[in-house]
Amino acid sequence: MPSLIKPLILLAASASALALAACTTVGPNFKAPAGPSGPAAGGYAMAGDAAPTGVKLTPDTRVAGPWWQAFGSPQLDAAIRQGLANSPTVAEARANLEKAQAQVAAVHGAQLPQIDANAAAQRERINLAAFGFSGFPGLPPIKSPTINLYQVGGSVSYDLDLFGGKKRATEKAQAEAEAAARQADAAYLSLSGNMAMQAMKIASLRGQIAATQEIVADDRRVLEIVRAAEAAGGQAHSALSGGIAQLAEDQALLPPLQRDLDAARHQMALLAGKSPAEWTAPDFDFATITAPAEAPVSLPSQLVRNRPDILQAEANLHAATAAVGVAIANQYPDIKLSAMLTQEAIKPGDMFKADAAAWDILGGVTAPIFHGGTLKAERKSAEADARIALARYEQTVLKAFVEVSDVLSNLGSDQQAIISLELADQAAESAAKDAQNALRLGGGPMVDVVQAQRTLSRARRALVEAQGRRYGDLVQLYAATAADWGATATAAAGR
Repeated sequence: MPSLIKPLILLAASASALALAACTTVGPNFKAPAGPSGPAAGGYAMAGDAAPTGVKLTPDTRVAGPWWQAFGSPQLDAAIRQGLANSPTVAEARANLEKAQAQVAAVHGAQLPQIDANAAAQRERINLAAFGFSGFPGLPPIKSPTINLYQVGGSVSYDLDLFGGKKRATEKAQAEAEAAARQADAAYLSLSGNMAMQAMKIASLRGQIAATQEIVADDRRVLEIVRAAEAAGGQAHSALSGGIAQLAEDQALLPPLQRDLDAARHQMALLAGKSPAEWTAPDFDFATITAPAEAPVSLPSQLVRNRPDILQAEANLHAATAAVGVAIANQYPDIKLSAMLTQEAIKPGDMFKADAAAWDILGGVTAPIFHGGTLKAERKSAEADARIALARYEQTVLKAFVEVSDVLSNLGSDQQAIISLELADQAAESAAKDAQNALRLGGGPMVDVVQAQRTLSRARRALVEAQGRRYGDLVQLYAATAADWGATATAAAGR
């Protein structure tokens, strides 16, 4: 058998050397799209946008650890890490990446010589009559013999790939694997961002429930004041009815909030890769979550190098560009070399004798002449796909810039709203206390207390909602700018 392998290897090496000397690569060479320039390169804001505080535009957005650690919550860190380890969405992205990487190896293998071994054993009856040997006059008839035939051998084939079609196919597969890798990064970033958003929603809803419960407690205290005043003859019984109505109205606010809280906790379990019965979301609270003093935001020129969705779109554009080269190469001639060496014998012991060898060497050229316009149409289709991929890339970049612009503007509005609502809350609390004191001392009507309590309830809930929106917008800012994403995805997921 070694006598068979050596000539096959020599033929494969010769074919490879010939290919390296002769082949060229047709089609356009991919060049990454240029980043933003001019005014767009220096920021995101449109004229008139609310300016955020605590945000710094910088070409370097690296932080000490995963971006969510900027909120200083061990509960949030533990929950996100569990999600990255257990989420089916992340597992799917990993599997897609492994599939794409395996496909690269498979496509690249087609560029190399293809060597196969074969062996066969067969029993055959030779029909001599079919060849005109029916016998001779006066002699016994010739019987057709039955023989055993044994074969062992090998073959090698090689496509010279003169115009680089297979090379472009490998380039396309590599770009598709890169797109899958960036899609996996996007899955990590999306999961961590969504889990952080649910954590902020849980904290906000728990804060709104706590604020509403404080209002309900105040309502009960007012009712005690009214009952005491009624017993002393300072209030009519109708005042008690108004207080009870206000208490019922405020209590009715709690069930919808609790429903939303339960839904947020269940959603977080889903993101963590668990059922609600298997895993309980932490009781996030803004008292234990710290807003970062200054959030780094990458410049637009750096954003296009950071965001996984932009990098995925760029890789898809690269794959589409390589596909154009494949389509062009299909329009040119192709040369394939092949060789086969076989040892055949009727007896197994005779197979490796010198006179049992058979071989052939073949060089073939295939040149497309007429395919009904198929090859030309496939080239045009590939070129159109490349233009589609470029348009999608540009749209992805624009969408990313708009997302960052939106969240920066929202942060500016959030800060303005929180300042105003803090003042409104202080004023409403003071007015409620004044109305209660007046009622207690017999100098004010119950309707003033009810109105003051209603105003205070709205102010407290609005303030907590605004604080929750600000935390949520900070999460979106980190996710939209992919702050230090490339360095933290591996560490956070334990890859």
